[in-house]
Amino acid sequence: MAAPSVESSSSKQVLRILALHGYYQNERSFWERTGALRKNLKKRAEIVMISAPLVIPCTDTDSREEGGDDPREDPRAWWFSDPEESSFNAMEDAKSCSGLEESLNAVAKAFSELGPFNGILGFSQGAALLAILCLLKQRGDPRFQFDFAILVAGFKSSACDHAEFYKEPITVPSLHVYGDTDRVIPGEMSQGLASHFVDPVILTHPGGHYIPVCAAQKRVYFPFLDLFRK
Repeated sequence: MAAPSVESSSSKQVLRILALHGYYQNERSFWERTGALRKNLKKRAEIVMISAPLVIPCTDTDSREEGGDDPREDPRAWWFSDPEESSFNAMEDAKSCSGLEESLNAVAKAFSELGPFNGILGFSQGAALLAILCLLKQRGDPRFQFDFAILVAGFKSSACDHAEFYKEPITVPSLHVYGDTDRVIPGEMSQGLASHFVDPVILTHPGGHYIPVCAAQKRVYFPFLDLFRK
C-alpha cells in the first residue's frame, strides 16, 4: 500500500484508537511516553489506553530494555514466553507461552466497555499482539471490530503456540513504523511482521525503540488516518 498524500481534513471525524503498550509498561507509563503523539494527532484521533492483564514479577529486571519504568510502577505483559519465570523475550523461540487468552479477553472487554474503536495502535509487544488481533478480525471474530492497525516496533511472535496466526496473509490496512537503530526490536523483525500483511504502509525513522513524531512521520501518519475519517 503506497503512503497516501497529505490533505486538509479539519472538518472530518476524530477517530478513536485503542493503544496497546509494550512489555514492562502499563497504560499510565505509555500515556506519559506518547504525549507528543497524542498532541499531534488530537485533531484526527483520540487515543484510549488500557493496561495488559499480566503482572510482571519485579525480579524480571532484565526486561526493562523494552522501555519500562521503575519495576515498582506496576509493569505489565500481554503474554509470557517463559511461563515458569513469568517473563518475556522477543528473541526467544518459546515452545510454550501463557497469557494470550487473558489479553484477548482484556482487549475484548475494552471494545465492549470503552469502544467502539476505529483502529488500534500497538507498540513493541503490543504491536505483536495487534497483528494477532488483525488475523482474528479477518477470521470473523466478532469481539474485534476495527478498520486499521498501526504497529510500531512490531515483531512476529516466535512462540510455537502462536504459529497458527501467521499462516495466511493479513488484509487489514496497516501502517508499520520502526527505527533503523532500534536495538530492542531490530528493524528486520518489524519487516518480518510487515511481510505477513497485504500492501502494508512502511515508515522508517533514524531513531530507536520509541514512537517518532517528527515532521517526516506526520507526513505519513496524517494521510494514513485520513483514509478512515468520514
